[in-house]
Amino acid sequence: MSYEFILTRTEGRVGIVQLNRPKALNALNKGLMSELVEALTAFDADNEIGCMLITGNERAFAAGADIKEMATATPVTMLASSFLNYWAQIGQLGKPLIAAISGFALGGGCELAMACDMIVASESAKFGQPEINLGIIPGAGGTQRMTLAVGKALAMEMILNGRYLSAEEAAQFGLVNRVVPVETYFEDALSLAAEVAERAPVALRMAKEAINAVFEMPLQAGLNHERRLFNILFSTEDQKEGMDAFINKRKASWKGH
Repeated sequence: MSYEFILTRTEGRVGIVQLNRPKALNALNKGLMSELVEALTAFDADNEIGCMLITGNERAFAAGADIKEMATATPVTMLASSFLNYWAQIGQLGKPLIAAISGFALGGGCELAMACDMIVASESAKFGQPEINLGIIPGAGGTQRMTLAVGKALAMEMILNGRYLSAEEAAQFGLVNRVVPVETYFEDALSLAAEVAERAPVALRMAKEAINAVFEMPLQAGLNHERRLFNILFSTEDQKEGMDAFINKRKASWKGH
């Protein structure tokens, strides 16, 4: 399918979406976010895809939401808009989603990265929630996900005072999985995505669901939820295949059911 603001392709079992507004530093307008959700939803439903990957370009993953679209908004128009819902929809996708980030990941771009499950950052990556400089606050998860990722004190400094994190700082505070050279950041992220994509598909979805439950449930409820998911997986052909492959010292051949 042809899109205006994104590019899509597949590499093996990895579905790739590239944000494609380079002159605007991949600013996230409604058209781009709508296309992004549409493309990721299609990959999520495709049995040939095991993992998804979002990237931008070397200069910017996404420098924020498109401020021109918001400048004259009112509370009523913002409440009526579906714009912020796109981030929530991305966070609710079933398959693993990895962000490959170089350059700026700011505002809505940082929130998009945090809606993903893993982040591979180039050495040039910069993360921030500078909405305070516009007289607003993050509205697509930034105050919540950033605090959960890096802790209260640092989140306060970033959101109240516009502090940016370098790639190395982001790794130090647990915001990203790894920092790699600019020259190889996309290939490194794709390699990680390809490895994840080769795992048992149903187990991947349930593992992601169980981990995300940590942020939504008390410990005992989360433990009970994990146990239910664990037990359900014993109804899958992949569980039988995986254990038989382990016992017989061969590579498993996953069916996805």
